[in-house]
Amino acid sequence: MTFDHTRRACYAGYVTQAIVNNLAPLLFIIFQARYQIPYERLGRLILLNFATQLITDLVAVKVVDRTGYRAPMVLAHVLCVVGLVLMAVLPFVLPSPYLGLCLAIVVYAIGGGLLEVLLSPIVDAMPTPPEHKAAMMSLLHSFYCWGQVAVVVGTTLLLAGIGHTAWPVLPVVWAVVPLMNLVAFLRVPLPQTIPDEHRTSLGKLFTAPAFAAALVLMLGAGATELTMSQWSSLFAEQGLGMPKIWGDLAGPCLFAVLMGIGRIVYGLWGQKIPLIPAMVGCGTLAIACYLTAALSNNPVLSLVGCSLCGLASCLLWPGTFSLAAARFPHGGAAMFGVLAVFGDAGAAAGPWLAGAVADATVSSQGAFSDLADLLPDLGDSGLRAGLLIGTIFPLTVVVTTLGYGLARRFSATPNRRLAQSRETRL
Repeated sequence: MTFDHTRRACYAGYVTQAIVNNLAPLLFIIFQARYQIPYERLGRLILLNFATQLITDLVAVKVVDRTGYRAPMVLAHVLCVVGLVLMAVLPFVLPSPYLGLCLAIVVYAIGGGLLEVLLSPIVDAMPTPPEHKAAMMSLLHSFYCWGQVAVVVGTTLLLAGIGHTAWPVLPVVWAVVPLMNLVAFLRVPLPQTIPDEHRTSLGKLFTAPAFAAALVLMLGAGATELTMSQWSSLFAEQGLGMPKIWGDLAGPCLFAVLMGIGRIVYGLWGQKIPLIPAMVGCGTLAIACYLTAALSNNPVLSLVGCSLCGLASCLLWPGTFSLAAARFPHGGAAMFGVLAVFGDAGAAAGPWLAGAVADATVSSQGAFSDLADLLPDLGDSGLRAGLLIGTIFPLTVVVTTLGYGLARRFSATPNRRLAQSRETRL
């Protein structure tokens, strides 16, 4: 087997991560109707998923470069399989269905966290010309989008066919994907991790202003992408009055399609497109999308804002990985792990904050209850308020990226420019 097989297995790994991150939100409308779970507690499920991934990232940072890639990669897929199966079982065997969902999410989130730490450094370490690495990273992350599309379409069609009461079939069906990829990672060749003596230490990384900027970018990128992605299905169904099947297809599915197209375009032609201006453009478009979704009186235009945010988010996460890898080429899996920690922190906090603001807006005693009077009265002022507050996430990305680009331009000496030629090509 060759590294081409390894690359394809990594692509399937991101499909697996898309499954564990996106399946539960597609079932929120069922959980809400069946178990009477309010917005904030649904948002807490998202928070639990990404908070668990964050903790997993922190632990993996310490061990992956020492253990190698294979053992933790196999473990990641095992946990994803087990967690998905538990999602189908535990709500029916525990006294509290919500507790069962929480326990299942913790198990598969540990697997998802390991995947986030491992997949990017594996692809970055494969033999690839330096000028193509950012494009390859974007292409890798595009498979998360296609995995999300598959989850949305497959889940929506299956639910339409078997009915909402048979929803436990879905996590068991999706568990087949990580099960098959587990077998692949037992066989494919994997690159070596960077030895301790050659790896840039975390201490040096944390004292570098460029790395601090990358961490802020990851917070903003995770929150920008996941806040809109995780709530778009419920927003389309309850806020815009769409049936679930069309709400899922026009919300998270179209979001993922546009994000995947953007990442593939950069994957094919990224070496010709400067990364920093592209990220600023994406962040600016994301600001416009959040404002449109929250403030438009036209439900169709609001939905366009939700969906187009997928294209706007396409480069934020993989682009930050590429900037950091170019600036710190010997950071190793530990560096990618720390970046993933901050990305997952944003992915956890952003959707939860939007859900909390939504509840506080619709409650007569809520801190944001007056905000509902300022938003279009279409019966969805709570979620609109949450998305309006979410505008701060892409704004953070734009400001930080501009600062990173200006600092690099004005602080680099001629010798440093030569040493950073790889980053300049990005």
